[in-house]
Amino acid sequence: MRAIALAAALIALLPATAQARGGLPLGPPGLPETRTADVLAPGVTYTRIERGRLSPAEGWAVDVAVVADRGGAAELAERVRAAGFEAELTALPRPPDDRMPGPLGYLVRSGRFASRTDADARVAALRAAGLPVRGAVFTAEDGGPTTGPWVLHVLAVDPERHRDVDPVLANDVVVDRERLSAISARHGALAAINGGYFVIGDADGTPGDLAGSSILDGRFVSEAVDGRTDLVLRRRRAAVTALWDRRWVRAADGARLVLDGENRKPGLIRACGGDLTDAPTSLPLHDITCTDPSELIHSTPIFGAATEPGPGAEAVLDARGRVVALRDPRGGAIPAGGSVLTGTGEAADWLRRHARPGTRIRLRTEVRDERARVALAPGLGVVNGGPRLLRRGRADITADAEGFDHPADPGFYYAFGLRRNPRTIAGVTKDGRLLLVAVDGRAPGYSAGLSFEEEAAVMHALGARDAVNLDGGGSTTMTVRGTVVTRPSDATGERPIADAIVIGRR
Repeated sequence: MRAIALAAALIALLPATAQARGGLPLGPPGLPETRTADVLAPGVTYTRIERGRLSPAEGWAVDVAVVADRGGAAELAERVRAAGFEAELTALPRPPDDRMPGPLGYLVRSGRFASRTDADARVAALRAAGLPVRGAVFTAEDGGPTTGPWVLHVLAVDPERHRDVDPVLANDVVVDRERLSAISARHGALAAINGGYFVIGDADGTPGDLAGSSILDGRFVSEAVDGRTDLVLRRRRAAVTALWDRRWVRAADGARLVLDGENRKPGLIRACGGDLTDAPTSLPLHDITCTDPSELIHSTPIFGAATEPGPGAEAVLDARGRVVALRDPRGGAIPAGGSVLTGTGEAADWLRRHARPGTRIRLRTEVRDERARVALAPGLGVVNGGPRLLRRGRADITADAEGFDHPADPGFYYAFGLRRNPRTIAGVTKDGRLLLVAVDGRAPGYSAGLSFEEEAAVMHALGARDAVNLDGGGSTTMTVRGTVVTRPSDATGERPIADAIVIGRR
């Protein structure tokens, strides 16, 4: 009976088009592909997919640089040749939603080697010659044709049969991070997968701060990177949609001020996408930290025990929003059941003028998706992501619009979107099933990872109607029954992350 159930679950997971093609749309047709399905609980299936094989044609090469214009790339290639090394030029395509004419840039590459050791030797020789160099790369991880191999892990959840799917924070607070295996064990999760983008280093804000939307059971934890695509989870359904939020405070004397952020260090906006006073941009810009010397930040106990000290002022609020203290300079305990408004620059001056102890400050929050306002009600969860991959069953990769294409650095999109990387992906099928997918990568001979376009194709083949890329790379991790089933790509092993999506209880 169990074998029949497993077979039925596997058939249900795969759309007819994917079955007819004989496998995932990765590499040429006819590559070997195996799938192993395991029913974890009613409505929850884990499937491991292995496809392809390593080609003897693959090897190692050295990326010298990605140059915006062809003339500059040709000049660099000549410098490489003049130093005694071979060099080749490749034009790189732009993101699908970038309407600018011409290539994104030009890749200058040197050599082809059978081993990483030989490629690293070329890297050292190029640097010794005073030439720039990005590093050694494995050619199966290029965005071009390959036979793989690939290893994918797919969690399929039917919300009508299993509604226990929730985003959670590492350590249950914003500050600091935690490995997925520890998060999974602490929650007794049947399965779990890493979530959204986050701050790693102090120079970019508060380590553990979500770099985009985070809502837990209706509680607002982190503000949106406005216009970026996120995963929205509700008890009976999930959705992939762009989010925006607008927040402000009103003092007892009627004075109003925009609220810039939630549960983070003031002045540092990871991934940007804030307001017009942010520098260098108010548009989304991935892996960049924008700055603003004048911000108002709201912190609750979910941030941690205390706000960070520094110049500025703070209003300490009780559970009803009454000002119980004004701290100047900023920094101190966050009261249980209360919160803290932290101001820097002009926002600090506003608090000094209007946050009088004993008076009340009201906070207002509006969240909207692509269609309407989103009510902050119990059961609502949001995990930040980007870019979108699928919209209504068609590829719609919004990499340029969501800040994954850096105008001043064509090498960023080359490395992040065109090359194959470990990926974490979320999708929703036409009938409402949630698909959570982890793809191993940066593991030559084991799994090559996926490019953005391959992600979209894979999710479509798995039956998703809408899909979004979540945090990947070294963050990509999945646990099943408490065991890590993915192969972490960081040399140090499993990476501590900021949030996760947990499914059920063991």
